[in-house]
Amino acid sequence: MEQRNPPIELRLLRYFVTVAEEMHFGHAAARLAMTQPPLSQAIRALEEALGVALFVRTKRTVELTPVGKDLLPEVRRLLASADALRPLAQSLARGEAGVLSLAFVSTADYGLLPALLRDFAARYPGVRLQLTEATSDVQIDELVAGRVDAGLVIPPLPPRYASALSYVAVAREPLVIAMSADAAHELGQGADEWADTPVDLHDLASAPLVVFPRRLAPGLHDIIMGCYGAAGLTPRIGQEAIQMQTIVSLVSAGMGVALVPHSLRHLRRTGVVYRPLRPLNGSGALVETGLVWRAAEVSPVLAGFIEIVRSRAENANSV
Repeated sequence: MEQRNPPIELRLLRYFVTVAEEMHFGHAAARLAMTQPPLSQAIRALEEALGVALFVRTKRTVELTPVGKDLLPEVRRLLASADALRPLAQSLARGEAGVLSLAFVSTADYGLLPALLRDFAARYPGVRLQLTEATSDVQIDELVAGRVDAGLVIPPLPPRYASALSYVAVAREPLVIAMSADAAHELGQGADEWADTPVDLHDLASAPLVVFPRRLAPGLHDIIMGCYGAAGLTPRIGQEAIQMQTIVSLVSAGMGVALVPHSLRHLRRTGVVYRPLRPLNGSGALVETGLVWRAAEVSPVLAGFIEIVRSRAENANSV
């Protein structure tokens, strides 16, 4: 039967470092608050466990062997790592350390996401974030597969996952129109990147619409289509794109107009202006963004992020 080597206790390694620093068993024993014989026995036990001599002993001197000299810095590093385990474990349990894998829709880039990340980093500077941009449908698949911890999505969530996922609304914002400066000029709007003068959707009825494909962003797509429907219009879809940056770039290229969340007005493109959409039927269309996560798997790190999200949502609702 193969004989297993017994595990080496950290206590013995600490004894080794102390003797190496004192170069005197008596002084080392006093520093360790123990008598010399048990210390000598412990060092011999360590040498036997390692299968090497660590010290050269004479009646008057103690010296490290070449192996002992080379081993000493490694043992110090090992002990330092061991000493760091307890505070690390406590930090992990409090959600103050670890990794959070967060996915987000591109519409969150220009207001919500930066604000949440700033708040989270200020409260939990020891947590490392892994960020992934993805459409809502891809995020749900990644969540269910366990490849991300949470996601910022545009609802609705697939009904088949209703019991497995938790969701909290974070922000709601109106849609605005992104159009070329030339189109704005034709409407007498001027060329300012942003102005408060609303635009009636009927005035843009003939312009091609640049939009997310419904299969990838059904929530946002349906809200946009609902705006046209409320106005009694059927949009002519000119181009589809899955990134907000691409949609705005296509508007800049004269490929059409787009209905985008209000925060997108911060995305500047040459030749693109943003205008509020004139409310239809007495109210404006709102795009909701929320946080979704697996209901049964909330790590301490994720719990901290959810707390940040809920706090921001409460503040937004109180305004």
